[in-house]
Amino acid sequence: MSKKQQPIIVGLDIGTTKVVAIAGRKNEYGKLEILGFGRADSEGVNHGVVINIEQCVHSVELAIKRCFENNPDLTITEVYVGIAGKHIKSMQAQGSRVRANVDTEISKDDIEQLLRDQYKTYLPTGDQIIDIIPQDYTVDNIPDIIDPVGMSGVKIGANFHVITGDSTAIRNMKRCVDRSNLKTCDLILQPLASAAAVMNDEDMEAGVAIVDIGGGTTDMAVFCDGILKHTAVIPYAGVNITNDILTGLRVLRSQAEQMKVQFGTALGSEANRNSYITIPGLRGLPAKEVSVVNLANIIQARMEEILDYVMFNIRQIGLEHRLNGGIILTGGGARLKHITQLTEYVTGMGARIGYPNEHLAGGYNDALMSPMYSTCIGLILRGYYDYESGRTEFYGNGGNYLRVSVDQPVMQEIETIEEPVQEISDEVAANNKWEKFKKRQDTMKELFDRLRGKFMDLFEDIDDKELK
Repeated sequence: MSKKQQPIIVGLDIGTTKVVAIAGRKNEYGKLEILGFGRADSEGVNHGVVINIEQCVHSVELAIKRCFENNPDLTITEVYVGIAGKHIKSMQAQGSRVRANVDTEISKDDIEQLLRDQYKTYLPTGDQIIDIIPQDYTVDNIPDIIDPVGMSGVKIGANFHVITGDSTAIRNMKRCVDRSNLKTCDLILQPLASAAAVMNDEDMEAGVAIVDIGGGTTDMAVFCDGILKHTAVIPYAGVNITNDILTGLRVLRSQAEQMKVQFGTALGSEANRNSYITIPGLRGLPAKEVSVVNLANIIQARMEEILDYVMFNIRQIGLEHRLNGGIILTGGGARLKHITQLTEYVTGMGARIGYPNEHLAGGYNDALMSPMYSTCIGLILRGYYDYESGRTEFYGNGGNYLRVSVDQPVMQEIETIEEPVQEISDEVAANNKWEKFKKRQDTMKELFDRLRGKFMDLFEDIDDKELK
């Protein structure tokens, strides 16, 4: 497929500390060319939940505006939105049904009916099923079947991973996008988007836990034997570290955030005991000196708590000895120094940083080579999956487009990032061989095939129509 035929897809990551919009388009090698980038401080969002719609709308509009300033020839009307928050929960469920006509083969309709039956599962008041993901099936007495279509049997059953959330919180997120004059193509669970951006086929086979340490929440997705086994949202992340610093060291929030980013480390033993940070005094008070060791100890204490929750979730599903691929850390919190060493120490598992740059073509700004943009890149990949599988039509509906030749350079240097970005080595070449890329695309297709998004069905109700 030529470059002119490829749609422009925009991922919108609405987080607790930042709102990021990235526009991308695949080139002839299947790599993403970044056409626009915009970032703004997030307001009106607390631990992934919208608490002030007007402030959140302002942050979204500012991120889109900066994306437009980054590339004035870009028009954005449709976005894929990432969603998380402390209201997101998951659980395991089992279901089965006896077939009426046992002389015929098991069909896709039988599987769909089994899936629909699970929507009758009892849920607490206010919760609603977001997605139901089949894991494995049983046919009569035969367990661990990945795809039972075409088999013969009387009774079919399955294990399901059920993702639930507060329907009001999810609708509020979409309202923020709607009021920013944008169309929501789909809402994707953030840990699943991050997983698509940083995992490869070896990770799926070996078994890994994706841990996205964001600003307000730490999101988890655990994969084993090529199957999504567990998702979780931990309500502790970067904001909690910042709060600990301002409380423990008695500094301003902006100073605490700056110290965390510039001087913070996840291991107190690795901090220089002879180093101090000078903080300007307030209203004529003398300057204050803060020990780098004290700063590191505060960060380490909170990070150990987060990692304890990670291990608690892994032990809950009994996979602590089966994740041979270890833990993949991504998100803004993964930029902390010595975070992999602390993770290995607390969990006893191997750890590495997950970067989304394997999907990116050459020529993009180095600032995008950061784990904090994994979710946004994953959202673009999900959009391309929908497009290539025929689930979404981007033309004729006022979609995103460029008003320049496709061969003209379209993206300016990124100037909106104020936080320093950790430098990394270029571990992946700009253009991999097509065979390797095709194998990875098949892995992502299999992943997305299992994640049947049901988010958009939550928004078509009478209340929404009356609000418009």
